[in-house]
Amino acid sequence: MSAETSVSVTSASVLPRDKIWIAVFIFGFLVLMMDGADLMFLAYSLAELKKEFQLTQSEAGSLGTITLIGMAIGGIYGGWAADRFGRVKTVIWCVAIFSIGTAILGATQSYWQFAFFRFIAALGLGAAYVTCNTLMAEYVPTRYRTTVLGTLQAGWSVGYLLATILAGLIIPHPDYGWRWLFYVALIPVVLTLLMHWMVPEPRSWVEANARRLLEKAEGIASQAAQKAESAYKIIFDTPRIRNMFILWCLTASFLQFGYYGVGNWMPSYLEKEMGMEFKKMTEYMVGTYTAMILGKIVAGWVADRIGRRPVYAFGAIAAAVFLPLIVLYHTPENIVFLMTAFGFVYGIPYGVNATYMTESFETRIRGTAVGGAYNVGRIMAAVAPFAIGFLADRGSIGTGFLVMGGAYFLCGLLPALFIKEKLYDPQK
Repeated sequence: MSAETSVSVTSASVLPRDKIWIAVFIFGFLVLMMDGADLMFLAYSLAELKKEFQLTQSEAGSLGTITLIGMAIGGIYGGWAADRFGRVKTVIWCVAIFSIGTAILGATQSYWQFAFFRFIAALGLGAAYVTCNTLMAEYVPTRYRTTVLGTLQAGWSVGYLLATILAGLIIPHPDYGWRWLFYVALIPVVLTLLMHWMVPEPRSWVEANARRLLEKAEGIASQAAQKAESAYKIIFDTPRIRNMFILWCLTASFLQFGYYGVGNWMPSYLEKEMGMEFKKMTEYMVGTYTAMILGKIVAGWVADRIGRRPVYAFGAIAAAVFLPLIVLYHTPENIVFLMTAFGFVYGIPYGVNATYMTESFETRIRGTAVGGAYNVGRIMAAVAPFAIGFLADRGSIGTGFLVMGGAYFLCGLLPALFIKEKLYDPQK
């Protein structure tokens, strides 16, 4: 108890307690920005990787699958580590892992070397995303939690935008190329030192962890104390929590199957199947990601006023509608509108997702439940890039996008019918 309290007091002396949530937001935004940029570094490098390592479409797609498998494992473990060791400590270690692991990719010389270090980096990527959102949710008051978390999610999209700009500048440059794009990922290591110095663990976690340690130290033999040793035991032994966990596993599966499938292959679709030059393609992607940033922020603001559930469902179903429109009905005249509108609705579910999920579970199991459900969903996300690559080898990338549209529809339907909102306040 005293050790945890001393951490909080020491950190609070560096920054006034009423300002800490601002620091948490800034660090979280920068971490998610680099998280998002890291994912898109691979998407923009795929064409060059295919040439240099002589990859088939399926092998290229498998790199996205390996990334998402690593993110799933990292996210599940990261959620557990956040409950056991602390939110801030877990974020710091995750950033160090994905930053260093991604930088090493620039030195790889074969498909298997690249795949191995991509998996290592992905462990940190997956854990950082879940833990950042949990940390932020436990610092922000309920009345504007979704606005702040929606804006935090925009950091991921800003990362997409940053990656698009960097890819356009670095990859075509005769003195740099795709390898230097990955070396950029070393920069976030600096964040870990500052975050360790400035941000304390949230009070709700400190108190919950103190109770857990006290119960363990005193050897309480009650059933409740025994269950406190295992968050997963609580989840699966309690029907109400188990049902919510399963619903979020399914919803997260459909969301990420669509999101990562489209995100991984959209640049290649515009360049290869729509015949855009690389520079023009990156310009279209900048517009799409800018609209996505706006979509996440607006979604958070609206969700604080009319509810998480309707906004989430609307965004997912709207994305399901726009994907077939892009594939089947695009023309040179309407593609700008279609890509911009799609970018806006594409971002809406993620603008609400973090708040919606964290408010579905109580503090003592929140990290484990959110990390588990979201990252079980990455199993389907891991299938998506390979599935589109498989379809591209036998037909077109566009066919895969139509399948992604179906996933988005189910992603919106499930919460609309079955998942209530605001079940728990993360600050209590």
